[in-house]
Order: sequence, then structure tokens, then C-alpha cells
Amino acid sequence: MDSKGKEGSFRGVFIAVLISVLIASFYNSVSLIKNSVEYVLNPTAGALLNWNLTLGMTIIVLILSLFTTIVQKYMTDQETLKQMKKEQKEMQEQLKKLESGSKEHTELSMKLMKVMGPMFKLTLRPIIYTAIPLILLFRWFVDYFTRVPFSFLGFLSWFWFYFIGTIIFTSILRKMMNVV
Repeated sequence: MDSKGKEGSFRGVFIAVLISVLIASFYNSVSLIKNSVEYVLNPTAGALLNWNLTLGMTIIVLILSLFTTIVQKYMTDQETLKQMKKEQKEMQEQLKKLESGSKEHTELSMKLMKVMGPMFKLTLRPIIYTAIPLILLFRWFVDYFTRVPFSFLGFLSWFWFYFIGTIIFTSILRKMMNVV
């Protein structure tokens, strides 16, 4: 793989995010989008939520966390990311030893910034594959939880339940699957 391929590009991410924003914007006004999403999610995710709201939402969050973790693992160059993180950690340790404001500190800080750019591009690549499905699911969640109001555990909205659950499940799955 050439150096451009290793670093990645923002073009695909930009296109995926742009399409996601357009889909989210036209979700209610273009019936084909909303009807298609409801056709797929009502009998699947909707059935889980209708069965048991808290347990169903937990299962959905687990499945989504697994999906995004698998995409992260197989759509990024894990070896390159591991090497970049190792370099970054070494530079950060060297940086701590240097006096802030010194010439060496400034040079090492600039070198560290140069490493972070390509690493950032690589870690964003999975957005190309996950942005549109997640946007569609979130729009469906908004509609579903407008019809079926509920607070999880007595005080969490569906969004916070999803957010906290995703952090927990993704952390566990990334550790289990050795994902950077």
C-alpha cells in the first residue's frame, strides 16, 4: 500500500457525512426513505423494543457496538495504527521530559502533530461504512420513542441509554477483539 493509502483520505468520510446529513434532512419529507427504514426496522428493532424496552434496547446497543467494532477492525490498517500509537506514546513521554517552551519541546510537538494527522484520517475511515446506517437508525429511534415515551432506568432518555451503553459495550468488544 502506498503512503497515501496508509494515511487515508477525508474525501470518502466527507461524502458519507454529507449523504448522512441529506438523508437526515429529508427523512420526513421523502416518504421513500422513511417508509424503507420503517419497513426494515419495525419488525426487527421495533419487535425487540415492543417485547421488552430495556432489554430490547440493550440488545440493539450491543449489536450496533459489535457492528461498529467489526467495521473499525477490518476497515482500518490495525498494524499501522498500532505503530503510530506506539510512536505517539513515545513522543509524548519524551515531551514530558523536556522543558516547556524549549526548542526541542517545540520541535517534538510539531513532529507529534504530524503523526496525529494521518492517524486521525485512518481512524475516521470506518465512518464511510457506518454513518448512513446509524443516521437512519437514529431517525427511526426518534420516531419510535416519540410514539412510545419511556425513560430507561427511571431517568435516562433513549439517547443517553444508547450513548452510555455504546461506550461500555464498545470498550469491552475492542479489548476482546484487539482493536486499536
